[in-house]
Amino acid sequence: MLGSIDIIDFLISKLVILPGLLIAITMHELAHGYSAYKLGDSTAKNAGRLTLNPLAHIDILGFVLLFTVGFGWAKPVPINPSFFKNRKKDTIIVSIAGPFTNFFLAIVSSVLFAIAYKLNSGPILLLMLELLIRYNIVLGFFNLLPFPPLDGSKIVASLLPVKYEIKFYQYEKYLYLILIFLIVSNTIDKILGKWIIVSSQAISKLILILIS
Repeated sequence: MLGSIDIIDFLISKLVILPGLLIAITMHELAHGYSAYKLGDSTAKNAGRLTLNPLAHIDILGFVLLFTVGFGWAKPVPINPSFFKNRKKDTIIVSIAGPFTNFFLAIVSSVLFAIAYKLNSGPILLLMLELLIRYNIVLGFFNLLPFPPLDGSKIVASLLPVKYEIKFYQYEKYLYLILIFLIVSNTIDKILGKWIIVSSQAISKLILILIS
């Protein structure tokens, strides 16, 4: 049975995780909606998704799972490609916007980490910034995988000729099942591992340059 100190430590460890998750998810979804809006699709705007309020982007069950077991999902941003001037190109731009924003945030967070480190900030703040870097890197790469409903699948589909694009979406549900299998079997970790390590090393070098 957990003592009061153990419970407090557990709650603190979870609260430290919260800001990084909320920022990474919110900015990812906002980037999709905003880029779609700038390209002529106001669906996300009309749905109230062009906001920094995390509650507008969180799926409760998906977030609880992400917060507790490390795998979950956000509320999909509604996009209507029929409003785009160039459906394929604009769909790719909107799909890339989320992961690109995550990678950008990882770099910005690295700069903030270096500044906080130089200012001798407390370990809690440094840990929160470190987690913010990590979550943005993982979320960015994960969403580039070519499996529905991830952003990578929309990028792949948009690059295909129309007749093959139609086939791709016809078999979408089977590709989704493959993604679930890859996650459950921990294969996703192996697929993303190398890219996450390389990008983390690059971020570490950036931080060392900034604090030297």
